[in-house]
Amino acid sequence: MILVTGGAGYVGSVLVPELLALGESVRVVDTCWFPHRPPEHNKLELIVGDIRHFEAAWLDGVQAVIHLAGLSNDPTADFAPGLNAEANVQATRTLADLVARKAEREAMDVRFLFASTCSVYHTNAQSTEADVQPKREDSLAAPTANYSKTKRLAEIELLRVAEQAPRFCPVLLRKGTIFGRAPRMRFDLVVNTFTLHAWHTRKLTVHGSGEAWRPLLHIRDAVDAYLYCLAAPIEKVRAQGFNVLRKNYRALELAHWVAEILEQHRGVSISVKRDRSNESGGRSYYVLADKIEKQLGFRAERGTTKAVLEIWDGLEAGEFGERPYDNPAFFNIRWFKEQSVLQPELAK
Repeated sequence: MILVTGGAGYVGSVLVPELLALGESVRVVDTCWFPHRPPEHNKLELIVGDIRHFEAAWLDGVQAVIHLAGLSNDPTADFAPGLNAEANVQATRTLADLVARKAEREAMDVRFLFASTCSVYHTNAQSTEADVQPKREDSLAAPTANYSKTKRLAEIELLRVAEQAPRFCPVLLRKGTIFGRAPRMRFDLVVNTFTLHAWHTRKLTVHGSGEAWRPLLHIRDAVDAYLYCLAAPIEKVRAQGFNVLRKNYRALELAHWVAEILEQHRGVSISVKRDRSNESGGRSYYVLADKIEKQLGFRAERGTTKAVLEIWDGLEAGEFGERPYDNPAFFNIRWFKEQSVLQPELAK
């Protein structure tokens, strides 16, 4: 059995059905704060639970863990820094300890695939020549933003547990900004956001200089990366970090590319303009993913064209409702701010 924490979320909503299609038994642990639920299946068990209060019994029969749960972007981390630290660091460390003890007790290797982020390479420190060089897995990772800092701290905790427990096999997947259609859709990720705005207003606005670099990854390539790491020889992945991305884009370049896709393939004209009120470049990091290709033979192959068109066609067909831009369920920070279920957590 494979345990997927956060399996009802954006990536989980694509990953879990894929695992089931491969014949795997899957146990999902998710708070289910968002409306999406995994589809019923005879090999799927859903536990509505919080990873911050993880129960050891949830690991019964588990041979591998894919840890997706936690706060997933800068706005939510900044909005709820206490919850961010508890979910992304403390809960990860507690879960790792439980998995490590299970692995040693049962004398079995247990993989622990961790959803990290390429944003661990970004720091708010004054830029130097070294800061703008392409980032590989051995590059300095000393982030300062709440979200990426907790992801880096969680990585450190996982590697620390692995030093004491040789049967515990953490794998750190530093993914680019994900895009693409999913059952639990998000419109607060840059490609998805651009496509929604293009559909709604027929224009795209790029804030700031538009020169910031950002690595991008199709959601199905993200899922494939997890599957590769589940199947790869354990000596090739244990205690390893891997950058996972398709391509790096500048924000302004990406906006023009989305507009071109829609003009060429759907015959609509989308204007692109810059908001020059703030010339800051924003978060910028250019990342290379050659390690995972050389070591595991994995390469992200899916580009933005098909993803943009799939989202556009879904919008045209009304699959996301009549006014998806007004639905907070598609925007993590708006959902967090509006849901009363979170108020006790945020008051701590």
